[in-house]
Amino acid sequence: MSRHHRSGRLVAAGAASLLLAVTGGVTAAAHGESHGGPTVIASGLNSPRQLAFTPGGDLYVTEAGTTGTPGGDTCQQSPEFGEVCFGFTGSLSKIRRGGGFVRVLEGLPSVGTADEPLGPGSIAFTGNHKFALTIGLGGSPEYRDGFGPDANLLGTVLTGDLRHLDGLESLSLAFDAAAFEAKANPDGTDIDSNPVGIAKSGNGWVVTDAGGNSVVSTRKGGSTVATFAPVPTTQAVEIPFPPFTLPAGFPADAVPTDVVKGPDGAWYVSQLVGFPFEKGSSTIWRVVPGQQPTAWATGLTNVTSLAFASDGSLYAVELASNGLLQGPIGSLVKVHAHSNTHTVVAGGLFAPYGVAIRGHDAYVTTGSVVAGGGQVIRIHL
Repeated sequence: MSRHHRSGRLVAAGAASLLLAVTGGVTAAAHGESHGGPTVIASGLNSPRQLAFTPGGDLYVTEAGTTGTPGGDTCQQSPEFGEVCFGFTGSLSKIRRGGGFVRVLEGLPSVGTADEPLGPGSIAFTGNHKFALTIGLGGSPEYRDGFGPDANLLGTVLTGDLRHLDGLESLSLAFDAAAFEAKANPDGTDIDSNPVGIAKSGNGWVVTDAGGNSVVSTRKGGSTVATFAPVPTTQAVEIPFPPFTLPAGFPADAVPTDVVKGPDGAWYVSQLVGFPFEKGSSTIWRVVPGQQPTAWATGLTNVTSLAFASDGSLYAVELASNGLLQGPIGSLVKVHAHSNTHTVVAGGLFAPYGVAIRGHDAYVTTGSVVAGGGQVIRIHL
């Protein structure tokens, strides 16, 4: 499975299940430190991930879905996570300006477990209608093949046009990230691909591969833009199930998650940092093609999404502000360059994931690992 979810995934899922049992459901459960609380503008989404505005101001959100039916012939056993299943349950939805949402494209590939699917991950627009989106995988092409021929679009970048949507057949394959990972293996470790973040780059796209610990370009069959080294833990961690002590210095996977272009023309890349998801271990990297990535901001935790505001300020979503082993309660933060201290704009968010900014408002997905329980909330900046 992908480094985005490896080793600590069951712990995180257990924490999410515990929180649901206590609260009885998913709410925004947020507070702003100085800007007031958020407003829920859409509910009932299936594991919502990233959001993006068209130039004209329409807001779209990807839904990772509910995966397949356990026990079916599109499932296989993972040595780490038990049964994982494939299905066509992912979606692309439009958020109505008056609130609520409508699914404009259904039947997209999704794989994983019911409490943590991988499917439609991120979307980017080239105009008001044309778009590209990533479809997650969490493994190798051989792993993908194990779900049967219908699963061949997992681990890819697809393109489409909002004016001509008629099911999965209306999309085109733009790039096979899993095949590129198998051929190039940018980080030199095991073959593992999970494309998540995406941004427009010339006549192609740049994609963060959370499984491959890399940023890749889709142009001319694919090329490596950057790779990210493991992040050693700074202290020992007590793991409760099964009980053992993880020593300091354990090499946690980098897990790049999102990529955005900054006002200076450079790429800015967030990272989750894998198991044991140590608090403060995430860095925002500044990436200039042809150069080594440089640390632009440090001291963040489990970051999944980035967005620049019109004034050049960078905002980030922390999926779990104290680390996923403590539960998926996260924040929207304003990032300060060349600093390890950042400003919490809204905290106490349940499993937040994506962020998009328009004007003086940020739009954030929450409940990102809950089928039917996801939301989009609006936070005034």
